[in-house]
Amino acid sequence: MSRKSLDKATILQAAIELADDMGLEQVTLSSLAQRLGIKSPSLYNHIDGMRGLRRELALHGLQLLCDSMTKAAVGKAGEKALLSIGIAYVAFVREHPGLYEATQPAPDQMDEELVAASYRSVQLLLDVLDEYQLERDDALHMVRGLRSMLHGFASLELRGGFGLKLDTDESLMRMLRTYLSGMELQVRTID
Repeated sequence: MSRKSLDKATILQAAIELADDMGLEQVTLSSLAQRLGIKSPSLYNHIDGMRGLRRELALHGLQLLCDSMTKAAVGKAGEKALLSIGIAYVAFVREHPGLYEATQPAPDQMDEELVAASYRSVQLLLDVLDEYQLERDDALHMVRGLRSMLHGFASLELRGGFGLKLDTDESLMRMLRTYLSGMELQVRTID
């Protein structure tokens, strides 16, 4: 690869592909340089070492995940929006397992850009939950529950935790519908 064609976007794309193909732990400066056909020191002209690369992966992953969830919710409200968001979340993890893994550590609270990117998906879910007229804390509890379920489902699936010959998409829909039914019941109890 010529010096001229090496830039931050090219490096990031190669790191995403490496993470998705081999796992996030396999993304090192050495493995990335090898994939790009360059020497490791050349990466430092575009990224701030491994720490900087992980930050860029997390930021990009959070943006893509939220964009996916937002696109899934467009034109929908309430339960339909939440079901679509849940399906989009798991689809993103299936498509980008390594990039998704990069999004998991809690962001450094001093990194305002990363904190904002991390909060975008939470805000999307809070916006969808507005129609339920929940108090903010109640809505945040619902968001935590939904995110925890989706993360757990996607993580189990990624690690081969669903070994039975049973449609995982159907399992996902049943899980989401059950949670949303329980949420509806909770909302009525709160009122």
